[in-house]
Amino acid sequence: MKLPTLLVFFAALVFRAAAEDALDARLMRMPAVSEKHLAFVYAGDIWIAPKEGGTAFRLSSPAGEEMFPRFSPDGREIAFTANYDGGESIYVMPVSGGEPRRVTFHGAGDRMVCWWPDGKSIVFASRRESFTDRCSQFFRVNAQAGMPEKLPIPYGEFGAISPDGKTFAYTMTDTDRASWKRYRGGMAPDVWLFHLDTGAAENITHDDANDSQPMWVTDGRVYFLSDRGERKRANLWCYEVADKKLRQVTNFADYDVRYPSVGPKDIVFENGGALFLLDLATEQSRQVKVEVVTDKATLRPHVQNVSGLIRHGAISPTGKRVLFEARGEIFSVPAENGVVRNFTESQGVAERYPAWSPDGKWIAYFSDRSGEYELTLRSADGKGEEQQLTKLGAGWRYEPHWSPDSKKIAFVDSAMRVWLTEFVTKPILGANGKPVSGPDGPQTTTTWETAAIDKEMWLYHGELENFSFSWSPDSRWIAYAGDTENRQQGIIIYDSKERKTHQVTSAFYDDDLPVFDPAGNYLYYRSKRNFVQHRSDFDNTWAYVNSHALMCVPLRKDMPSPLAPKNDEEPLKKDE
Repeated sequence: MKLPTLLVFFAALVFRAAAEDALDARLMRMPAVSEKHLAFVYAGDIWIAPKEGGTAFRLSSPAGEEMFPRFSPDGREIAFTANYDGGESIYVMPVSGGEPRRVTFHGAGDRMVCWWPDGKSIVFASRRESFTDRCSQFFRVNAQAGMPEKLPIPYGEFGAISPDGKTFAYTMTDTDRASWKRYRGGMAPDVWLFHLDTGAAENITHDDANDSQPMWVTDGRVYFLSDRGERKRANLWCYEVADKKLRQVTNFADYDVRYPSVGPKDIVFENGGALFLLDLATEQSRQVKVEVVTDKATLRPHVQNVSGLIRHGAISPTGKRVLFEARGEIFSVPAENGVVRNFTESQGVAERYPAWSPDGKWIAYFSDRSGEYELTLRSADGKGEEQQLTKLGAGWRYEPHWSPDSKKIAFVDSAMRVWLTEFVTKPILGANGKPVSGPDGPQTTTTWETAAIDKEMWLYHGELENFSFSWSPDSRWIAYAGDTENRQQGIIIYDSKERKTHQVTSAFYDDDLPVFDPAGNYLYYRSKRNFVQHRSDFDNTWAYVNSHALMCVPLRKDMPSPLAPKNDEEPLKKDE
């Protein structure tokens, strides 16, 4: 074989091996575009790919996370935010690779915003001088490092400088990284123009929708993200500076457009985990297929220490073992002697919120084996198949709470609905609709049934995560805190026999955390009703602290109050 042929053959093998290791990358975030390249964040690192698409290579690999890459105007360097040294600072490095050059050194976090048009300085957002940690301010710093200069803008989060360096387009608030969507409220950002020469500012969007990520184009256009459309999906919009008109540019209906960035001829953005390029001349967008070549090391089987990922424990009835959720598995851990067992040991399935039945026979938890989180039951000894008890469909569910007789389970979901799942015995009906009788009498069957018994109004994830139930000792009544129209909570008791809900406190005060006593004689709960004012040492105001009081209510008329007044008297002896 001739040498040139051997080289061609070897190159083909290398290309084939690289192609086999290439992943059709999704979850590419915070992209940027230059004349020739795309940059994006994937798996916490910055990657570079040809603008036409193809195989990407990792630009950064130090320990730490990189965010918000932005090409310099000449396309030779990339500035980005990274936390290499603990805090988030601005770094610059060549597109061809090399050692990152640190530009900012403050302890507060610095977020990369944009390059100045001359390519000699960088604009970043920081809270280093903010009066609150809820808003940032813009600073300009030399790309070679130096002392930053604060721009004369009161506060802001994301922005872009006009090509002539005279006008700054920006947003005062940031909802792009929020966990909610379709927000309409006081924090919804508008796009503003700040004229650096006069100090004048103008709102160019004027809408209750979320308008963010402004980008300047040389011919007097400002592109930005907005979810003001009919479907309330974030799409690209354009503001014509000359005639002050707005128009929608993209029309994605399934996923939001996220983190767009403008280059010399294009806007790059992420949609549904993929990258798209919008041609500024035609305003037509197309997907760019990018492949990421990795060693797939994370896909290899390996031992994972999950001791630092423990969540949601449940103690066994005797206290000899405890259940923990960790990394989508449920573990049974001895209190003193024994081994740790992976109770579920499932592949590609997440189990959450374990709960041990009071009789010690069953473990209840939520499993997404069906594709959605459903209440699931399994024998406490780990033997036998698990049973799916519900078919509720989409949604998130929270910790299950067993009744003392181990025949009922109460829980709440992300839609704030209160559910009761119970083990019921029903007669078997024949074709005529009448009960079927056997040698020992009517034949019956047992099954688990689930029904919604209540719905809360004002709870979010944190409150739902800590939502608690208390069962009466006879397993008939459930007590919990329920929302009312005045946004206070009252104590609710549900009668599982009569299928009725009773609000037992007025909610004039905020009442929560009800608990039945073990004998079923009293109901304890917490109430926010102590109004003991304290004078502030720092300003002219009163503070009301330690407002909670522990309340106790007798559950029967013949049960005396433990707080009833007492009066000791000297007993009189009878005259003998």
